[in-house]
Amino acid sequence: MTYTPEQAAAKIGVATSTLAKWRLAGGDATPRYYKLGRAVRYSPEAVTEWLASRERTSTSEAR
Repeated sequence: MTYTPEQAAAKIGVATSTLAKWRLAGGDATPRYYKLGRAVRYSPEAVTEWLASRERTSTSEAR
């Protein structure tokens, strides 16, 4: 099973357009995704890993 950009955005809590901007920026800015022709899909594991990588214990903690 994979998530559409709309589903991934809902899981992360951002707008679908934000995910599109992150994909354009590349790097660690976006969860890993699959490009299947024109379709973009996210694995649930990639979304979970990406969210976990942003977990912090302090606002002053470096990324």
